[in-house]
Amino acid sequence: MEKSMVRNVGINFIGLILPTFVSLATVPAYIRLVGVERYGVISLVWTLIGYFSILDLGMSMAAQHQIARAQASGDVEQRTRVFWSAVWLNFATGVIGGLAIYFGAFMYTAYVAHSAPALQQEVYRALPWLALAIPLANVSWVFAGAINAMERFGIYNANQTFGTFLFQLLPLGAAWFIAPNLQTVIAAAVLARLLAALLLARASFKLLEIRRIDWPRRHVAGGLFRFGGWMLVSSITTMLTDSLDRVLLGAHLGARFVTYYTVPQNLVTRLNMLPNAMVRTLFPRLSAIDRSDANGMATTSLVFLNGVFTPFALFAMLVLEPFLHVWIGADLAVASAPVGRILVLAVWLVGQASVTRILIQSQINPATAARAGLVQLPFFVALLWFGIERFGPVGAASVVALRSLADYAVLLWMSRVRAKPIALDMLAHLVFLVAGLALGDVIDAMTHPLCAIGAALLLAIVNAAWSALTHPALRALVVAFAQKIIGRTPSPLKARSDA
Repeated sequence: MEKSMVRNVGINFIGLILPTFVSLATVPAYIRLVGVERYGVISLVWTLIGYFSILDLGMSMAAQHQIARAQASGDVEQRTRVFWSAVWLNFATGVIGGLAIYFGAFMYTAYVAHSAPALQQEVYRALPWLALAIPLANVSWVFAGAINAMERFGIYNANQTFGTFLFQLLPLGAAWFIAPNLQTVIAAAVLARLLAALLLARASFKLLEIRRIDWPRRHVAGGLFRFGGWMLVSSITTMLTDSLDRVLLGAHLGARFVTYYTVPQNLVTRLNMLPNAMVRTLFPRLSAIDRSDANGMATTSLVFLNGVFTPFALFAMLVLEPFLHVWIGADLAVASAPVGRILVLAVWLVGQASVTRILIQSQINPATAARAGLVQLPFFVALLWFGIERFGPVGAASVVALRSLADYAVLLWMSRVRAKPIALDMLAHLVFLVAGLALGDVIDAMTHPLCAIGAALLLAIVNAAWSALTHPALRALVVAFAQKIIGRTPSPLKARSDA
């Protein structure tokens, strides 16, 4: 894998981690300032706005794809036409969404929500700000897509991280210095989003060398809709499959079992930041290069992902139970740990499938990847129903892992690459993960946590060593990294002589 690609994966990975820490750190302060009920309303509001991301219609990804292609061919005019067409289309759908959320939230607050009259008044005063947030978010996604299309991930992540700081801290400051009510907090949050959007707009204008405002072009908009529509179908299918396990578990067994499932799920899904960083890095590059180069890059990326991600997955799998014991208590840890270990395997498989999916989306046809998800959906629901009925949360997690494996196999076959070496490499790493599952069941991590941690480290080191020995490219990367670290660390003799 190219050094520039590895560097970009690292930049995107850091860009995904930092906002998570910022968000976690500010939650207690929000709850103390605005109270539990108001914070619950604010959380619901941002969740609702997240659902309205569907109004992007896959346009930001379509724009990223076409801008990357135009950049590769040196067509500056086409790059500009795509950018402005996507901006205006997303602005229009955002305005529609803003009106929908304004009137929908008004009706919900007035007739459905069971809130105190004073809190209802606060919601009403905040509604114009909520309506403004939708088109603002829609347009921001196009700016972000344009920056990523130019593969300037450092600029994107710097702006994104700064925007996250603003989004978390500006409303907190407004609640402290002005008033701890909904309209103040939400208005400050929207203002933070506006400032972040302006920063992204400025960066995208500079990178794309945009000198004027242009109107959308019909033929460009048609191409964006065709590509983006199938990307949207894939996103909706993913959203459904990601939530059906919890919905069916709650319907079958009740809320207590949903807790046993959701607690480890929310924890282990944090592991997908590494494959997400890789996907974000690969998509514009795969869109810009020809098919043979794209196949080679996807194959190399899967080898790199296996070599780097598998040791982390193995370690997480075996230390999960002692961590849960400290974090949430012994009773819940015993019930949740087996579920979490299986879900670690599922997250690892999803990461593999994500790389093959974007290869198909960027090089073949996004419709192909979307249809694969749609065909699998009814089988997934039926198996999930059976797994929950017979085996409870462990059955749900097992079906999710099997579905991820099937998705990866189908997408690998559809991608039209040389599947055999890729599949053999994946299966070798899968053996390590299955061994990790078996060790997790055998070791009593509650009684012997150090034994579990030692086994996790040993298995992760053995897997990493095996990857380095069997793949020269990974070995060269490890050696180069070690030389760089050693080169930056002065030896004691050198330090003494310098003194």
